[in-house]
Amino acid sequence: MTLRNYVPAIHIHPILLVFIAISFFTGTFVELFIILAIVLIHELGHYTMATLFKWRIRSIMLWIFGGVMDTDEHGNRPLREEMLVTIAGPFQHILIYGIIWLIAVNELLPSSIILLMVHYNTLILLFNLIPIWPLDGGKFLFLLLSSFLAYRTAYNRTLLISLIFCSIFLLLQLFVFPFTLSSVLLILFLLKENRMDWKQRYYVFMRFLIKRYQGETPIKGIRSIVVSCENSLMDVFSRFHREREHAIYIKFPGDNRKTIAEKDCLQHFFYEKQFDKSIGEIARYLD
Repeated sequence: MTLRNYVPAIHIHPILLVFIAISFFTGTFVELFIILAIVLIHELGHYTMATLFKWRIRSIMLWIFGGVMDTDEHGNRPLREEMLVTIAGPFQHILIYGIIWLIAVNELLPSSIILLMVHYNTLILLFNLIPIWPLDGGKFLFLLLSSFLAYRTAYNRTLLISLIFCSIFLLLQLFVFPFTLSSVLLILFLLKENRMDWKQRYYVFMRFLIKRYQGETPIKGIRSIVVSCENSLMDVFSRFHREREHAIYIKFPGDNRKTIAEKDCLQHFFYEKQFDKSIGEIARYLD
């Protein structure tokens, strides 16, 4: 088995190339090297924990102040697993503080370099904890909302909150804080990523449903859903929670009720292709 089977491909995002170019013209190579080293260690923390849980990881994309693992596992793994994988990145910064302390005690580097390492390690840690998607803070927010809200609602609200925070930070950077090109570029990059994810939110939700249909999602209990017979299948799916199998109670006129299993709904949607049928029509068909 080759090294490629153990270590994913590491790519550099174009935004990072822009920052490398900026460092070339401003003479800040040392600062950039420190940032990249911290970011790489941070991402290896995510990767190591994900590997322990046997996640399928295709590659890691590095960008300034962070990175993203290319994996389809998000949303169809236990919340506990995803939380630990998310925490593993910020935890690396504690280890980095320990490394910096050892370097300082043994006087292996000039104090100016050590101060830069402490500064950027703290900055990257705090930046990643901001509730902006796809930063770790945004993922924490999504996992928290997913624990008590339906998956689709949790994801949409995470993106909306993220867009609000991005807009606030952009306004602060333009009108309150001293202007820096790198900060504005970084915020614009995050806005672009969030806007793209907002446009693709339907496909993310469909992937979640497909994984449930294929039986690839963890189930830890049963949750009841009461819906009207006029609701579409997609209306019903929008109320699905993670790690729960759903017993769907359908209300018909005259206080009549019928029960239908989640698997039957998914079967009629994905296999029977009955996209335009209401949940009531599906229930009558099953009778």
